[in-house]
Amino acid sequence: MKHYASVLGGEIVAMMPYAGSPMAEDESCAFPDGYEGKIMHACLTVGDDLLMASDSPPQYFEKPQGTSVSLQIEDPAEAERVFAALMEGSDRISMPIQKTFWALRFGSGVDRFGTPWMVNCNDPAMH
Repeated sequence: MKHYASVLGGEIVAMMPYAGSPMAEDESCAFPDGYEGKIMHACLTVGDDLLMASDSPPQYFEKPQGTSVSLQIEDPAEAERVFAALMEGSDRISMPIQKTFWALRFGSGVDRFGTPWMVNCNDPAMH
């Protein structure tokens, strides 16, 4: 979340680890050893928008497939900056950011944390 706050110019307004949470006291919700530092609930504000995230407990984890987090960015240069920062350290860029028939800029890929992203900057002439 700290990386995404830095990339998106946002602010983390909540971040609660599993350790110290009510779940830590409830044996029916036990999490595995070494999971104490994982995040149960996090909120990141980006302008007027809110991005929420958590680390899934191992018994519920599923690799993201067929979906992406999509960002709509109005300025082409900012779209390029954000895409480059999100894809830093990744070798899974499915479409480098570029002009397309529907957008001034569009790019997609999976970041180094395994999160699929799409960054889009609409072409006002197309709308």
